[in-house]
Amino acid sequence: MIYILNMIPVASDFNFVEILKGKEDWFFVLEIGIRTIIMYLAVLFALTILGKRGVKQLSIFELVIIISFGSAAGDPMFYKDVGLISAFTVFIVVILCYKLTTYLIFKSERIEKLIEGVPIQLIHEGRFSIGNFKKEPLGYDEFFAEMRQQGVSHLGQISLALIEVSGEISLYYYSEEDVKFGLPILPHLYDVKHVKIKIKGIYSCNFCGFTEAIPECEEHICKICNKNEWIKSVTNVRIT
Repeated sequence: MIYILNMIPVASDFNFVEILKGKEDWFFVLEIGIRTIIMYLAVLFALTILGKRGVKQLSIFELVIIISFGSAAGDPMFYKDVGLISAFTVFIVVILCYKLTTYLIFKSERIEKLIEGVPIQLIHEGRFSIGNFKKEPLGYDEFFAEMRQQGVSHLGQISLALIEVSGEISLYYYSEEDVKFGLPILPHLYDVKHVKIKIKGIYSCNFCGFTEAIPECEEHICKICNKNEWIKSVTNVRIT
């Protein structure tokens, strides 16, 4: 019984202030607030640079909150010298930054576009908007997979494709009677590329999707992107 009582810490060893504040002074709590603001802006900037595909299904703000809160909550759980007040300070500063950011977005369309971005056109009238693809970290294979999941087999079925600020792909289709020849995106067709055109027909540029009738020739240069690889175009309607 005496041994058990000796294992219980006495009141003089119990420091409630240290439990809340940790071993740092109050000036360090202010420093945490400053560090949090800097890291909040750094994370926000990094996610903006990553583009919409990096934050698909979660808004930039939600990711910032999750990352910031996760980091703030983690250290006090594992490190004895990190007080709870430090974590609470991070929470409060992040929330204030979030409120300020949403207020600025509401007040300024320019800031809203800077942080959240704008929808970007990826396909226009059955052809890639090549310049816009460079603005987003989106590869052809990933984009083709998204379109195939929506029943698309070639670009001639698509009037307009946009990548929304959420990272989702929006597709606008031609009606069945308006479907035209286009670049196939099914793997077994897309992988068959031609530099030398042995049989005259309608072909699509492998790079930009530009489609035209090409006679037999040793090489044909795309007048849009100056590439020389072509794929036999198809014109079947979309299966829904």
